[in-house]
Amino acid sequence: MNNLAALVLALVFVGSVSTSSAQSQPAATDPTKASVFSAADLAAALAKLSDERPASSVRVFSLAPYNVNVERRLPRPQGASLHETQAELFYVIEGSATLLTGGMLTSPTRNGTNLSGPGIEGGVRQRFSKGDFLLVPSGVPHQFVDIDAPVQLMSIYLPNAQ
Repeated sequence: MNNLAALVLALVFVGSVSTSSAQSQPAATDPTKASVFSAADLAAALAKLSDERPASSVRVFSLAPYNVNVERRLPRPQGASLHETQAELFYVIEGSATLLTGGMLTSPTRNGTNLSGPGIEGGVRQRFSKGDFLLVPSGVPHQFVDIDAPVQLMSIYLPNAQ
């Protein structure tokens, strides 16, 4: 739990900076020292995110078993996901929308330990906006809906607790 708390604190620090750019896959994070992803790096990563696809992401850090990304969700229909072996923590950098969780994926397809589909039947709607954190446990279907304007997020994939 201490690792999760440290990760959340790091997100608050990095996520409090508003920037934009999306870059190619970064080199693996050096596990022997602390790493910094500057405000300029974040701006550059957000700027590279696609304005063409409904959802796009760029990897920021990768230090097994964690992956940190920045994402942009456009006000277009979004697919739904379910991660069987990882929880997903989001920090909202900019924008607002609704997170639909629970229920059942419609027409699910498998990609490794992830399932995706065009939507969710049932579920619970939770409104969110800039500065909010969203935590989706592993095994829970989730989908971004009712997106008012582009939403920028930081996402962290967290392994299941042992």
